[in-house]
Amino acid sequence: MSRKLASLSLDLDNLWSYLKTHGNAGWNEYPSYLDIVVPRVLSVLKERDLKITFFIVGRDASQERHHPVLRQITDAGHEVGSHSFDHEPWLHLYSEQAIEDELARTEDSIEQATGTRPTGFRGPGFSLSPTVLRVLARRGYQYDASTFPTFLGPLARAYYFATAKGLTAAERRQRKRLFGKLSEGLKPISPYTWKTDEGSVLEIPVTTMPLFKIPIHVSYLLYLACYSRRLALFYFRWVLRLCRWTGTEISLLLHPLDFMGSDDTQRLDFFPAMKTPSAGKVALVGEILDLLAKDFNLVPMGQHAEAIAVRRRLPVKLA
Repeated sequence: MSRKLASLSLDLDNLWSYLKTHGNAGWNEYPSYLDIVVPRVLSVLKERDLKITFFIVGRDASQERHHPVLRQITDAGHEVGSHSFDHEPWLHLYSEQAIEDELARTEDSIEQATGTRPTGFRGPGFSLSPTVLRVLARRGYQYDASTFPTFLGPLARAYYFATAKGLTAAERRQRKRLFGKLSEGLKPISPYTWKTDEGSVLEIPVTTMPLFKIPIHVSYLLYLACYSRRLALFYFRWVLRLCRWTGTEISLLLHPLDFMGSDDTQRLDFFPAMKTPSAGKVALVGEILDLLAKDFNLVPMGQHAEAIAVRRRLPVKLA
């Protein structure tokens, strides 16, 4: 029996974008760790001969100081996708024209920085709306990857608000849908097609545990490893077994902080697992990728989308 596909992607959120979402001062000076994290991620991937998709923030791509390190991504053969321009998880509140402008600026900036124009999209903080989908269809995107079907979104949001002490009332209203509603857990974990009045868009959800919809992305595994590394690996092995039993193809999500730790920055210690040294985190990420590669063929999201599009008729959902 041929092995199923698993797509790998990394949301290239920068230091400033995390500080901005969390409401911390200094974000608008646009501090960056891209020169640290991008070579580190590329090294881990090169060791395993893996190609993945990097969802890049347009604001970073628009700054010439980041062009050399971002160009390393495409020079190494990886795919690039759009992660919006200003990385605001309240993108769903934007007007249609503002979304159009946001995507156009991001596409132009990423193409200028990397030499490649993105055709895949993931909303910041999984922010998505019918208007976003309509604009994606109109602009000819190959796929969207903004859905995160889990029931734990409200719990993650409660933790976020408990740690983000300095938010104004207006900022709290902007962020009231951060990480999604409880109903996100009712969405499928397998790919489907969004139908809009501007056309259709393939949706590749971030995979959660079949049946139970508990997260399996790498940041969650590193959070579990703070309590027990053995538990984190046992959990991931069990999820992989469940995916094989149910015939579920995987879209596994990575973040820059999966490769960074307390020795890199202390400005993000409000994130789980950010008090852990980077070497231990990088080693665990490598082990997670090796486990996944034993049973799945690992590909970038664009390649996964191509395989899905020609293989079978997909369920259709109205945007």
